[in-house]
Amino acid sequence: MGKQVEFATVGATNVNTLGFFCYKSKPKSEGYAQKLAWLKERFSEGLKIDIVYEDGRSVGFIEYTPGESAWRTVRAPGYIVIHCLWVVGRAKKKGYGSQLLRRCLAHAGEQGASGVAMVTSSRPWLAGSQLLLKHGFERVDQVPPFELMVKRFDAAPSPAFPTDWEARMAQFGSGLTVVRSEQCPYMEDATNTVVEFGHAHGIETKVVALETSRHVQEMSPTPYGTFAIVHDGQLLSYYYMTDNDLQKTLGEGAP
Repeated sequence: MGKQVEFATVGATNVNTLGFFCYKSKPKSEGYAQKLAWLKERFSEGLKIDIVYEDGRSVGFIEYTPGESAWRTVRAPGYIVIHCLWVVGRAKKKGYGSQLLRRCLAHAGEQGASGVAMVTSSRPWLAGSQLLLKHGFERVDQVPPFELMVKRFDAAPSPAFPTDWEARMAQFGSGLTVVRSEQCPYMEDATNTVVEFGHAHGIETKVVALETSRHVQEMSPTPYGTFAIVHDGQLLSYYYMTDNDLQKTLGEGAP
């Protein structure tokens, strides 16, 4: 007997009951609460989440929003920008990612968008580009390890990354800086790990909050946009680092 597959769109009226896929096992955590509050402010901007269920269990999702309000460091007016696209565990390789992507493409077409864009990476916290390539996306820009993948619907100018990355990193000065938003529920623990490490090793440490999509697009030091760890004007990571990771990376700076 085949699996029962269903899709649901999450919005302001049902997010409290459906949730948003990530951290679904920790609904009482601070990270979950932050993401929930963040979402409730974003739905009015056009953000959408589609979740796929297999036999009643959520196994994947896609989150996307108009380019003007995207929480990725990309200029994409007139486009839809995908924040996240994930399918997990045994649900992989069953076509769910393609179905989620097609739902986003259909929505973009209905909205009269010029196309759909997504920032990808071969490293953690972002999907790779393979699935997008199969659906007619092309790479229009890159800042290794990031690629900007786009599927155009018309002749509008392509989305692009900014080019002032050195200035963006330099703005945070010396010491350790966590640049973060509340777009992902994992960011709270990731931030606390860096702050506790810095304090334990006598390193000046601060947190810079990205509170709007404009902050992300104008200030973030990485295409990922919503999280970064910067040390003395250099990017350490755009994803979670453990104490051991920080120790190895900072070397003598972390006795």
